Amino acid sequence: MGRIFAVSNQKGGVGKTTTTSALAAALQKRGKSVLCVDMDPQGNLSFSMGAENEGVNTTYEVLKGECTAKAAVQASAVCPIIPGNILLSGSELEFTGQGREFLLCNALRPLRESYDFILLDTPPALSILTVNAFTAADRLIIPMLSDIFSLQGITQLYETVTHVKTYCNPNLQFAGILLTRFMPRTTLANEVRGTAEMISSELEIPLFRTCIRNSVSVSEAQALQRNIMEYSPRNIAIKDYLALADELLRQEEPSIQPA
Repeated sequence: MGRIFAVSNQKGGVGKTTTTSALAAALQKRGKSVLCVDMDPQGNLSFSMGAENEGVNTTYEVLKGECTAKAAVQASAVCPIIPGNILLSGSELEFTGQGREFLLCNALRPLRESYDFILLDTPPALSILTVNAFTAADRLIIPMLSDIFSLQGITQLYETVTHVKTYCNPNLQFAGILLTRFMPRTTLANEVRGTAEMISSELEIPLFRTCIRNSVSVSEAQALQRNIMEYSPRNIAIKDYLALADELLRQEEPSIQPA
């Protein structure tokens, strides 16, 4: 059965969408089948992967029960994706019925046998969409920038996860905190890593050994709707995302050796 990973942080601009698409490409490079699900009303993941999100079945129709998740899957430049669009912005007011936290979980259940990994890109808010992602997920990846402001809010996210584990998904676990746009030669970045290690210890959230270094090529690939593994295969950030994929695979399958 495939594993579902939610990529989440209520702070915007920390690399959630980039991590989702680049990790999907890296896992495919390692021979795994991957499906992405765009839960963000902004639809940035859908755009960056070259998916259609207007006039087609999207995450919104899936959550409303107007189509199956399988019927909403489409091919993209990176991997199969269920796209998202602005219609998701009204979810907080529209999805008010009993069991609304389980809409995504129930919809994705038939697809778990078809993919090794399902990656959920969540909005920069702790909304019903995020709660749906947490309820559906097995693991949670928390991207954060290597600056002191990005450390704020981890506690709030932790409280939301604790609530979801209590009432919706007791099996949800943290995959880890992922430092993005990391500049290893700067004093600040290494101080932030030290602080992240303390938070990791206090809240019992793992900290990935892999850090994603800063690279403009990743943004270029997204703007051009290209698979980053093909656009700039020797890029430093791509090497980091491949290392992250290896780290995740070792978590899921401890017998796997580093590539």
